[in-house]
Amino acid sequence: MSSNNDSIKKTVTVAVVLCVVCSVVVSAAAVLLKPMQQYNMDQDRKSNILRAAGITDPSKTVDELFSQITTRIVDINTGEFVDAPEAEDFRRAAGDPSRSVALDRRTDIASIKRQPNLMPVYMVESDAGGIETLILPVYGYGLWSTMYGFLALEGDLNTVAGLGFYEHAETPGLGGEIDNPSWKASWIGKQIYPNVETTQPALRVVKGSVDPSLAGAEHRIDGLAGATLTANGVTNMIQFWLGETGYAPLIANLRAKTAVEDVQLNDDAAELDSAEEV
Repeated sequence: MSSNNDSIKKTVTVAVVLCVVCSVVVSAAAVLLKPMQQYNMDQDRKSNILRAAGITDPSKTVDELFSQITTRIVDINTGEFVDAPEAEDFRRAAGDPSRSVALDRRTDIASIKRQPNLMPVYMVESDAGGIETLILPVYGYGLWSTMYGFLALEGDLNTVAGLGFYEHAETPGLGGEIDNPSWKASWIGKQIYPNVETTQPALRVVKGSVDPSLAGAEHRIDGLAGATLTANGVTNMIQFWLGETGYAPLIANLRAKTAVEDVQLNDDAAELDSAEEV
């Protein structure tokens, strides 16, 4: 009987020791690998931003290419830039009631439930300080999942320069076609707004193919065969994030700043011409 008890005690002791050792190993691995995991996540984010902006150069590293990009944080409500570098992790902020706002059903056409108060945006600036490309994080619900991506706009802040999704769980071969390079390429050159006075996006994904000869074709994207709900989700995502609920106030502010700078440049040029004439 004593032998059996000893056997049971030994078994339990070995099991406990094994569990403790495994726990220590797993915890240590998690701590030691965390910096590497964070680095890989950061590299992946930068790579997706660069792809959306169409910035590629096999001879340079991701960090070298990303040095061309300026990261800014924007207050979604005012469209003004703020100093809050921690807000770049907008996905974590979306789950924090102190850093996000709950959306009502009428407003929440992208089905994201909560919207961060602050969002990161990424800019490629010219030597003169103007914006060459503006890259905006966008996300919204498709058929099965929330689709996360980046939308890049040209310097006019209206023409699409690129689109890419880095996370989703849409059906392969159907909704998953949002990753199809030819479909993503069809976005390039399309127009978000019908004119500079409006903040209501006109760009949308339609059923079937777009007839380029028809009026409004510059605001239409070919549909995804057999994936109507995913296509609708992409449209709702664009309508939400490029409208008044999203980046429209920022775009209006940037346009106004550009207009003022253009007037100043014209005035300076006129003064220079007058001085040369004298």
